[in-house]
Amino acid sequence: MEASSVRDRIARLQTEHRALDEKIRNKTRDAQPDQIELQRLKKRKLQLKDQITALEASLVPDIPA
Repeated sequence: MEASSVRDRIARLQTEHRALDEKIRNKTRDAQPDQIELQRLKKRKLQLKDQITALEASLVPDIPA
């Protein structure tokens, strides 16, 4: 995968991550938030963060020991 397409994918994932963060914040303000939905949203947010981290790591060249 080319570096530019990786950067584009990272940007899309970061946008989705921020949107989920906002959605989670809004849900926790509810009087009785749906805990199952909150758990699902948080799990997806963590998956996105893991994908972002892996893609960012792929952009860093290996340094020979």
